[in-house]
Amino acid sequence: MALFSRSIRPVHALFRYKTGPLSPINHLEHYRLALPRLSLQRSVSNYGGPQLPGQIGPQFDADGEEPTAKKHSKDWNPTLVRVFESAATTFASLMILGLAGYSYHRYYKRLVLKKMENAFAPGDPVLELAALSNPTPTNILEHRDKHWIPRKEQTKIDGIVNGTDRGHYHLIIGEKGTGKSSMLLSAMQKVNGEGVSMFEAHADLEIFRIRLGKCLDYEFHEDYIGSLFSIRGPRDTTALLDIERAFNKLEKVALKRREEVGRPMVLIINSMHLLRNDDDGQDLLELIQQRAEQWAASNLVTLVLNSDDYWVYERLKQLDTRMEVLPVLDLPKDQTIAALKDYRFKYYKEEPSSEILERVFDKVGGRLTFLNRVAKSPDMMKTCADICRKEKTWFLNQCWILGEEMDDDVMDQQKFCSAALVLAKALVDQEKEQGFGIDPETGRMMPEIPLHKARQIMTRADFIQSYDHINIFTIDSRAMVRADSVPMQNAFREICSEEGFEEHLQATLDRISAIESLGRTREIVAKDLIDKKYTVKVQEYPADKSGRATKVTVGCS
Repeated sequence: MALFSRSIRPVHALFRYKTGPLSPINHLEHYRLALPRLSLQRSVSNYGGPQLPGQIGPQFDADGEEPTAKKHSKDWNPTLVRVFESAATTFASLMILGLAGYSYHRYYKRLVLKKMENAFAPGDPVLELAALSNPTPTNILEHRDKHWIPRKEQTKIDGIVNGTDRGHYHLIIGEKGTGKSSMLLSAMQKVNGEGVSMFEAHADLEIFRIRLGKCLDYEFHEDYIGSLFSIRGPRDTTALLDIERAFNKLEKVALKRREEVGRPMVLIINSMHLLRNDDDGQDLLELIQQRAEQWAASNLVTLVLNSDDYWVYERLKQLDTRMEVLPVLDLPKDQTIAALKDYRFKYYKEEPSSEILERVFDKVGGRLTFLNRVAKSPDMMKTCADICRKEKTWFLNQCWILGEEMDDDVMDQQKFCSAALVLAKALVDQEKEQGFGIDPETGRMMPEIPLHKARQIMTRADFIQSYDHINIFTIDSRAMVRADSVPMQNAFREICSEEGFEEHLQATLDRISAIESLGRTREIVAKDLIDKKYTVKVQEYPADKSGRATKVTVGCS
């Protein structure tokens, strides 16, 4: 009975909050509602059955519920545990992510430097492409990597490429087809491309950036996957800044190589004349020169620039302190004749006469690109005539004048053409005055005019660089202007000797002056005059610096 009364005590306690007597029906209804709460409290308190002797039962307050402190402690303990578990999981995840990202970042930076070191390892893609040439050599001065006739420029270039000539950066300048790139490739083959890398320049900075990256085996972080670890790579920016980043990496590799090998690396940029002479091109050229000066002073990298045009030298000259200029000219007459004779005997089993070889030199001179074509031709004189005709056609298509009947819409283009013909005529006249001869040292037989004199003859200072770029005239490192080649000088001579050329040129110049005069003329029209007689008085004033002044007065008679 005591056990039963103890077990139903909470039920009676639940009924105490009611006031007034309870009817049997209400008593049963409250008892039915109280039983689920009793069983729930037992299940939570692990009291599923009768209390055993000596066991302390759950403590309830006056309303039959557990104390508030115990209930709150049971509610907070599971929540705190879950909070701590979530915090620990998040912290561990962030630590693993950060450690993995940092490790990948360090690995990627080492990989970039390792790939750039491999770019200067023995062997070079440029040499591999050059090795795919035909068994017949493309250069009449070579045979199976053996030079028949040594060039003095080759010795200098060999010293630059193998690292013995250091402390400077170099500009190789010369006309198209004189053998500049061939000598660079020959020097690279002698060292098997070890410590040397070469690429071609381009006018577009984006393409220049890609070619530089291919040369250095540098991807500009395009293969960087640090974003998977929430690490942001280099921001998207201009091509010029990417080139600066590539040079920064190259400097780190050069520092390590200098400690290991003891000689500088060599970076060759070919065809620098393809850069545009605008703000972007000048900014790129300035960036390259700044690095070249710094690397030359510390013997880290020897930079070699190869150009056909004079403007590159003119631009670099402004900030030059350690630059050396190596001009590459046409072959002298004796070397040209000897090379032709050896080549024809080796591959065609014939010995041309000295008269024919003299005529070949008079037609095409010592330009290597022309000599290669002539030496491989069955009929050398016919090939010489074809070369001269192509050069003449190129000049006429670019710079021919239209005469007195030209339209005023083409005046700017005709200014360009007439200035070229005026300069060509001046070279031909100088040749007639000085006589047709050959320099015993260089073998050149073309007249030359200083650059400032050439601009004075043309009365224009801006056209000469355009002529140099389209290979009509050339400007060497001594600032001397001449025809781009012997065939071009022959074309000048033929054009200026044509009947009626001087009259045609003068008529074109007069027409240009007339069109310019019309542009400076102002027309005065008098209208709406009353029916009276008027007199027009014209008075001339003394000429001043601005020209003649005329005063016109209209008055009534």
